[in-house]
Amino acid sequence: MSFIVILLWIAVLAVAAKTVAWLIQRRSGNAGIVDAIWAWTLGGSALVWACAGTGDPFLRGMMAVMGVAWGGRLGWHLWQRNHGQPEDWRYAQLRARWGRRADRNMFWFFQFQVLFTLALSASAFAPVTYATVSPGPVWIGLALAIWLTAVLGESVADRQLRRFRADPRRHGQVCRDGLWRYSRHPNYFFECLHWCAYVPLAVGGAGWPWTLAAPVVMAFLLLRLSGVPLLEAEMIRRKPGYADYVRQTNVLVPWWPRGDSAPRPASGCTDTSQTK
Repeated sequence: MSFIVILLWIAVLAVAAKTVAWLIQRRSGNAGIVDAIWAWTLGGSALVWACAGTGDPFLRGMMAVMGVAWGGRLGWHLWQRNHGQPEDWRYAQLRARWGRRADRNMFWFFQFQVLFTLALSASAFAPVTYATVSPGPVWIGLALAIWLTAVLGESVADRQLRRFRADPRRHGQVCRDGLWRYSRHPNYFFECLHWCAYVPLAVGGAGWPWTLAAPVVMAFLLLRLSGVPLLEAEMIRRKPGYADYVRQTNVLVPWWPRGDSAPRPASGCTDTSQTK
């Protein structure tokens, strides 16, 4: 099946998924569930590319497993975080700003996200889909190592933040537990790293340079559009210690806090919500 036809099918599926998300939020009043559906849709698109593609079967199968497992884990985490909980403050602010037009605007806001779903899906998965020659065991091993590091790292960061937020004694504090001591957004770092895992799988194929676009697109989304700017402005407003945390801690890539020369036991996580 051709690239355009597969991409059109994924577009149709993504639009349908976002429409379902809109219908759910209309009934529940919680638009945050779209984050989970975004992850599941994007992960599922890897399976569509793998099934409809014409490249090396092993590479397509590996890509499908990696994409579905990543999307399944992240989607489940986001669903648990939002289902039955108060609406994420980002969506609550939009709803309040839009007033009576909130339902209509939310529908188109959800559909706008389809563009980024297609950009990530096409850049990461399509080059692997049409790669006819295996890049070799070294590149395949590298892809697996990057993927495992990214998914496990993001899982650990999510768990550390969830545990911090569940402790009522630490309400209003800034989380510096575990990975959150070395990066203000370790979950975002590992999310960007995940998209690098498909680059080695496509090496040798004609379209492999396009896989480099996926981590760039994700970094743009998180660092410039919907992630860090909105989140940190809100955290600085709400948490007195967050401005100091910003000054002392790298925004994305984990590293020693400024003023530290060696690791020491972590103390105390930013009560931030992951955004997709």
